[in-house]
Amino acid sequence: MKVSLIITTYNWKDALELSLLSGLQQTTKPMEIIVADDGSRPDTRKMIARVAAQSSLPVIHSWQEDKGFQLSASRNKAIAKTNGEYIVLIDGDIVMEKHFIADHLSFAQPGYFVQGTRVLLKEELSQEVLMRKKMPETLCKQSVENRKNCLRSVLLSRLFSFKNHGMNGVRTCNFAFWRKDALAVNGFNEEFIGWGREDSEFTARLLNYGLIRKNVKFKALAYHLYHPRNDRSHLPENDRLLSETIEQKKIWCDKGVNAYFKQ
Repeated sequence: MKVSLIITTYNWKDALELSLLSGLQQTTKPMEIIVADDGSRPDTRKMIARVAAQSSLPVIHSWQEDKGFQLSASRNKAIAKTNGEYIVLIDGDIVMEKHFIADHLSFAQPGYFVQGTRVLLKEELSQEVLMRKKMPETLCKQSVENRKNCLRSVLLSRLFSFKNHGMNGVRTCNFAFWRKDALAVNGFNEEFIGWGREDSEFTARLLNYGLIRKNVKFKALAYHLYHPRNDRSHLPENDRLLSETIEQKKIWCDKGVNAYFKQ
């Protein structure tokens, strides 16, 4: 199966570099990595070009002008550039365990999309990782907030991963779906401006479309670097848009990924 890995970013090139390197070091590599860049400065472009020049697989920089937080548009533009039939989506502050792509593939199944978990690194450990540009071998004995998520186990994953028809705990920092399903609901809703709920609304439309959610436990490990909380001033309006999608059982959004395909 051909997998496209999409990594979102905005002006944090040091974290993005770690994320990119972890993607290139996978035991099962994606066919391509696409960086969905919501308007980062030129230093990010230079770093991506340097990593791409040393990569054995395509690393594509999908950049848009900085007009404030427009993550939905950034993700849609990246989705439109993908060539894989399956998409794994992470944030640029995520460092992937080396089996991450292989683990996601083991859960890929028609009619489903996948929600993974994350290991939350505390601030001091995150600074150490960024300084050394690698994860310490004793990572899960150090400053993490949810140590159980550090454990990778095929047996425990079979026992504790589960199907779900709800939206609680939706986080697209560790998420996977079939490309054709994303196109069927028109991708992410670009009416969402500012941080929050665009991932939940995308999930709601996937569920309304008839898909089932899989929650992966003890596999597809993702290490989340510490950062301050995002500005949440747009949440009231974004909550309204989410509620509208849920109440009206919407499948399609008017402002979505179809805008980036040639008519």
